[in-house]
Amino acid sequence: MHRFLPEFAARQVPRYTSYPTAAEFHDGIGVGQQAAALDSVAPDRPASLYVHIPYCHAICWYCGCNTGAIGKPERVTHYRDALLAEIALVAPRMRGRVVSVHFGGGSPNALPPDDLVRIARAIRQGFRVDRDAIWAAELDPRTLDARYAAALAAAGIRRASLGAQTFAPAIQARINRIQPFRQVGQAMSDLRRAGIAHVNLDLMYGLPGQQLDDVAATIAAALTLSPSRIAMFGYAHLPRLLPRQRMIADAALPGASERFWQSALAHSLLTEAGYQPVGFDHFARPDDGLAVAAREGRLRRNFQGFTDDPATVVVGLGASAISQFDGLLVQNEKHVGRYRLRMRNGLLAGTRGVARDADDQLRAAVIERMLCDGEVDVAAVAATHGRPVQQFTAALPQLRALAEQGVVRCDGWRVEITPLGRPYARLAAAAFDAYRAPSADGFSKAV
Repeated sequence: MHRFLPEFAARQVPRYTSYPTAAEFHDGIGVGQQAAALDSVAPDRPASLYVHIPYCHAICWYCGCNTGAIGKPERVTHYRDALLAEIALVAPRMRGRVVSVHFGGGSPNALPPDDLVRIARAIRQGFRVDRDAIWAAELDPRTLDARYAAALAAAGIRRASLGAQTFAPAIQARINRIQPFRQVGQAMSDLRRAGIAHVNLDLMYGLPGQQLDDVAATIAAALTLSPSRIAMFGYAHLPRLLPRQRMIADAALPGASERFWQSALAHSLLTEAGYQPVGFDHFARPDDGLAVAAREGRLRRNFQGFTDDPATVVVGLGASAISQFDGLLVQNEKHVGRYRLRMRNGLLAGTRGVARDADDQLRAAVIERMLCDGEVDVAAVAATHGRPVQQFTAALPQLRALAEQGVVRCDGWRVEITPLGRPYARLAAAAFDAYRAPSADGFSKAV
């Protein structure tokens, strides 16, 4: 079931939460393209909203998100006002039907609870939100209590993800995220008592000083909390791009072999506990919507990772949030001060991105199905896009190399990731990436 392939495990490859990836974003995309894309969303087309909160009470050294410490409380107040202004600016243009709303960060619960409720109310008043839309939030259990859980429920949140990462105190100290197990357990209890029944846990492997026993102990503790889903992310150490990660010494990190076996152990323990593997880093209870979507071939992948959200249009709100349209990926201004200035001047926030031509859209579909289904009929997908399958000829050498090691099976243009190849799924996806050479760097390790 598990086989360590050193030439593949240490290779750097995108996570493919979009295609093209953010590495292809450039400054030639701005408010003109963003406005046209928003205006082009057909009435009643399913769309999702992503609301970015770029603040945390404390900064974790492993974090790759666009976030900063709150500092003065008025920073959050000013950001709330800017976010409300953007909602008022974007909502009249976007005629699609909102089927999900996702608060991410940073830490959405860095906002005062009344502010989060106010933002949720503005979304409902401005956008066409389905009555049964899914509302979710990523939360920091260190600053979550019963009062805040009640506010989340009042805002309409029905699914929450708690960042736990690890329950090993020594490793928590190394990543500057101290949170005792009882604190996470209390946060889950508070959420459930407030009526938020679906609570997920985010865990990590590949952390500084982490060993197999640490992974096993963390998973054993997590299982006692009965989360609906568990994400097991591999830590991406990119200190050149993320200065806060320079607080983590390279020498303290597990090597490629250690990372692989930590991931393999997590897979074994979670599947033995009855969780269904979803994609390459998610696990869900069999009756959870994510597991059902995976079994029924409805699993999707977007900026929030693997999802059962059916929408292909994602509208990002807030500093650095990314919107996805058929022909465009556009990112809002990253710098909070400049983002707020745009909102005060009544301007859309898009400052960079990439236009997606027919080839990009086809490759995005192939990569998504490969990662979500573990297999893809490339010729069939190409036919639905009205494109020749021969444009993928350049992928064949990489696919053959993966097939020789048992990572994939190829039958004509049908490519299937084997059970042994599941940890290397992103390498199979990368074979179809026209922008990337196999020797690319600047991304997380394949495993």
